[in-house]
Amino acid sequence: MELHDIVRELKEEKALLDEVIYSLEGLHSFDGGSQRPYKAAGRRGRKTMSDEERKVVSERMRKYWEGRRKE
Repeated sequence: MELHDIVRELKEEKALLDEVIYSLEGLHSFDGGSQRPYKAAGRRGRKTMSDEERKVVSERMRKYWEGRRKE
């Protein structure tokens, strides 16, 4: 087997491996096709709250500050 044949076969194997890796990374992509092939671990930034959750927190903080003012 000549050198250029070996190089060609290796390039074909590399292309196949690149496809497999890309597909496997896509399995971890739960964000619906972002620019990144996979989603970063962990969560950054603030948690979003529904209106109901916001209302509960607001009431709890209102009671907290009323108690603090009385002290």
